[in-house]
Amino acid sequence: MKLRSFLLSVLLALSCAFAQSAPTSANQPFTVEYYYKAKWGYADEFLQLFKKNHYPVLKKEIETGRLLKVWVDQPRYHSTEEGRWDYRVTIVFKNATVANEPFDEAALQKQLYPDQDTFKKEEQRRFEILLAHWDLPIKSVDAEGK
Repeated sequence: MKLRSFLLSVLLALSCAFAQSAPTSANQPFTVEYYYKAKWGYADEFLQLFKKNHYPVLKKEIETGRLLKVWVDQPRYHSTEEGRWDYRVTIVFKNATVANEPFDEAALQKQLYPDQDTFKKEEQRRFEILLAHWDLPIKSVDAEGK
C-alpha cells in the first residue's frame, strides 16, 4: 500500500511538474530525468542490459538530432528505501515538441538488433527486475533573476 501511495504521489507530482515545465521557446532544450530502482542485488544486471540494449538506441537518437545529450548517474551513498534509486538517466531533447511527439523507436531497435526475440526477452528482463521507474521533466530556474 505504501508503494501504491508513493507511486500515485510521484504521478501527481510529475503531471504538475510537466504542466509547468514546458519551455517558452520552441528551440529551447527540454530535459527529462528517468529514475530506475532495481530489486536488491539486481542493479548491476539492470545496468548491463541498459548499456547493451537501450543506450545504443539513445545514441542513435543523438545522431538523428532528436536528442542532444544522454548521461547516466548513480548515487554515491545510500539513502532511505523510500527515496532510493539506483540509476538516473538524463536525456536532453532538442525541444519539448520533439520530446512529446510520437517517435518510432522500434525502427531503430530493429536496425540495431536483428535478433528481435533476444532483444525483446532482454528488455523484458530489464523491466522485470525493477521495483520502480519514474520520469521527471526538469525546468531550469534562474536563481539570479528577479
